[in-house]
Amino acid sequence: MGEENINLEKLLNELESIVNKMESDDLNIEESLKSYEKGINLIKNAQNKLKKIEQKVEILSKDGSLKNFNDDE
Repeated sequence: MGEENINLEKLLNELESIVNKMESDDLNIEESLKSYEKGINLIKNAQNKLKKIEQKVEILSKDGSLKNFNDDE
């Protein structure tokens, strides 16, 4: 399964796991770099998923009109 098919919660859990590994000092420099690169890709993927979710929220407003998620009513 590619990263693009993973749901947001799984992406964040995997990212948290990578951060924990990197903070543990158990990785050599090559493993750290590989983990860092994977983390960056996970962050980009999560940002894309969040953007899509935000767009859906804007579309699904109460009265059917397009509103920004942050608008106060």
